[in-house]
Amino acid sequence: MGAVKSREAFFEIGLEVLADLGYGRLKLAVVCQRLGVTTGSFYHYFSSWSAYTRELVEHWQNGMTVTVVEAAGSETDPRARIDRLIQSGLTLPHGAEGAIRAWSAVDPDVRAVQAAVDRHRFDALYACALQILSHPRQAQVFAAWGMYLLVGYEQVLLPADLPGLGWMVDQMLDALDSGRFSSVPDDG
Repeated sequence: MGAVKSREAFFEIGLEVLADLGYGRLKLAVVCQRLGVTTGSFYHYFSSWSAYTRELVEHWQNGMTVTVVEAAGSETDPRARIDRLIQSGLTLPHGAEGAIRAWSAVDPDVRAVQAAVDRHRFDALYACALQILSHPRQAQVFAAWGMYLLVGYEQVLLPADLPGLGWMVDQMLDALDSGRFSSVPDDG
C-alpha cells in the first residue's frame, strides 16, 4: 500500500464512494481500500472520521458551489452567467449530490451545509434572472425552476438521462429568452 499525496485525494475518493455506494457505505475501510492506503495514512491527514466527514462535506460545498458561483460571477452578462451556472449544474456529480442529500436527512450538520449550498445556488440564479427580468417574482420562479430541475434530478431513482435533463433545461432557458416568464402571477 502506498502513501496518499494529499488530503484532496481522500476528498475525491469520498465523493466517489458517496456516488457509487451512498452515504451509508461511506466508511474508513472503503475509502482507504480505494486509495490503496492504510488507515495510518488517513490519520496522518485527519484527526478522526468525524473530522474527515465534516471536511468532506465542506469540500463538496466549496468545490461544487462556492467556486462555481464565484467563477460564473466573473461573467458580466447575466444570461451568460446563467449558462455557466446551468452547465456547471449539469456536470455535477449527481450521485454524490443525491447521497449527500440523503445523508442530510439524518445528520443535522450535513443538513445545514446542504441547505447553505441550495441557498447559494438559488441566490446565484435569482440574481441573474432578476437582472434579466427586472421582476422579483418572475426571477424567483425562474430560480426555483432551475433548482427543481437540477436538485430534483439528483433525487430520482430512475436511470440517468442527461440528454433529457438537458432538454428540460433548454426549455427553461427558452422560456427565459422568449419572455414567457412575464405570465408568472405576482402572488405566490
